Amino acid sequence: MTGPELRATFADAPGPESHPGWFSRRLLHGIVLALLVGLVVAGLVGAWAVINGIIRFPSAVASPAPAAVCPSAVFDYTPNNKVNVNIFNAAGRPGLAKNVADQMKARGYNVGTVDNSTTSYTGPAVVVSGSGGQAAAFNIQRNIAGTDYVQDQRTDASVDLILAPGFSALVAPELVDNTPGKLSCPRLEQRIADNAKLPVMPTP
Repeated sequence: MTGPELRATFADAPGPESHPGWFSRRLLHGIVLALLVGLVVAGLVGAWAVINGIIRFPSAVASPAPAAVCPSAVFDYTPNNKVNVNIFNAAGRPGLAKNVADQMKARGYNVGTVDNSTTSYTGPAVVVSGSGGQAAAFNIQRNIAGTDYVQDQRTDASVDLILAPGFSALVAPELVDNTPGKLSCPRLEQRIADNAKLPVMPTP
């Protein structure tokens, strides 16, 4: 046996890299593997984010419309002497609550507590009552223009009048409208938009 024949007998068989297209297939396999690993990692990260509340999916059921805050009932004008009102000064003007209390006593109101308070409301005044005091609150709103009504959980018919920085004066007695009507809640839309519980609720 000659030398060339011997070398040919023991020569290594050609590897796969010598086949046409071998590098392209290896490159494709590498890309597919990297994509699969990326998808697995993304899935694990997404699951962790959902579990921890970082990612929230919208509910398939439509959210219920916000409940109306302002009462829609029509009230008759309650006589002044049937209204029990507490008056709080949140306007930052000394003596305001007492001055208004004296005026309301002169109109026949039953004035209870007269004190200072605070509120984030910047209009004329806030009128607060429970459901049983809404007719009385309607009376108060007719005597002070531009007020905002807020309902709380009290069980009696008393009304709190919180005088805010925008307060100027009571409506003149001869100009008070005593026809039936509804409570006024001018900041109702803002309450719903803020998605907060009575953001203008004063703290007596």
